[in-house]
Formats: sequence, C-alpha cells, structure tokens
Amino acid sequence: MQEEADKIFLEYVVKALVDNPNDVKIERTVDEMGVLITLTVNPADMGKIIGRMGNTAKAIRTLLRIIGMKNNARVNLKINEPAGSMRPERPMGSTGSGMGAAPSVLKTVDEAMEELKGI
Repeated sequence: MQEEADKIFLEYVVKALVDNPNDVKIERTVDEMGVLITLTVNPADMGKIIGRMGNTAKAIRTLLRIIGMKNNARVNLKINEPAGSMRPERPMGSTGSGMGAAPSVLKTVDEAMEELKGI
C-alpha cells in the first residue's frame, strides 16, 4: 500500500480540482527509471489541472516528487493531452514569466527533499 501512496494522493487531489471526477484515469508504471504516473482527465478539466502558466501542474509534480523521496522512488507525472487539442500560441516576443521563476522553485524543491532525507 505504501508504494502506491503517490497514486492515491494524485487521485485525491485531481478529483477535488476537476468538475468531472468520474473521468479521471490514473495509470502507474514502475521501471528502471522510476515511477511514471499517467493522468488522463476530461478535456474540459485540462485548464484546472494545468493552471495558469502551468503552476498547478508544477505544484502537483513537486508534491509527487516529495512523496517519492519519502519512499525512495523517483516519481514523474505525465498529463495526457486530449486528442485534437491545440495549445494556444504565445504572442511574439512573449517568453512567459514561468521560465525565469524555475530556478528558485527548483531550489526550494531541493531544499524540501534534503529536509525529508533528514527525517
């Protein structure tokens, strides 16, 4: 049961965020690279899972990695894109603020992981 704590956590969080919880599908596979969790949601709920600038998805991934660290596993999340969906294109010259914020976010994640190792 402990090894699937990541899947149980993800299911709980995602179903709380979406409007169509019955459409949530989670597959968990383990190989030599670690744990891969594949998430599929109703196309209407994709925005809720991704969040603005991808912040919700980043937060979910961060928490899954921390849960993985507690269980000595590398956990990655893949969010399936609905068939035929088109991502909105960014205006010319727009780089988005998400790229500039990544190093500080990763540093915070690393610090949290180091904390967990000490527990």
